[in-house]
Amino acid sequence: MEASSIARVDVLLVSPDERSRQLMALSVRSIERRLGQELHFRAARNGELGTTAALRDRPDVIVADEIASRAGAFGLARTLRDAAEPYTGVIVILLDRKHDAWLAKWSGADAWFVKPVDPFELADRLLDLVAEPKTEPKTEPKTEPKTEPKTEPKTEPKTEPKTEPKTEPKTEKESA
Repeated sequence: MEASSIARVDVLLVSPDERSRQLMALSVRSIERRLGQELHFRAARNGELGTTAALRDRPDVIVADEIASRAGAFGLARTLRDAAEPYTGVIVILLDRKHDAWLAKWSGADAWFVKPVDPFELADRLLDLVAEPKTEPKTEPKTEPKTEPKTEPKTEPKTEPKTEPKTEPKTEKESA
């Protein structure tokens, strides 16, 4: 799908910090020209409000601060991916620490960046993600993986080796 064929893109920004949401919007807005489409922004002050808004409005993109009160970005992403009707839009998490990348992956985020974020790198990755055809959520299924039942290997029954009955050796009796 070509990026220019995308209709209006709805973006939800989740952060407790007003300035951080403004910087997110500025970074994301840079894809508008390349898309040739208008971006429509919404904002949520915490992860709980962000989750509610995302499930209700189904935005195309969510950009969330790792640390967001009431529910962080990881909780938000995991909740959306595990919902009865899973969220299939793009989720990008802005990390405070590079060591939390495994949590971003676990949560079902499509991309993550360590702050301070390079706005050009964020925009390029976001453009790629928005242009990709939507598929099923990127998290593991909730059910346990199927495993083959364990069976013992077949062996021959154990038998005792046949032996002759033990007898005392014959000795000569001493005579006096």
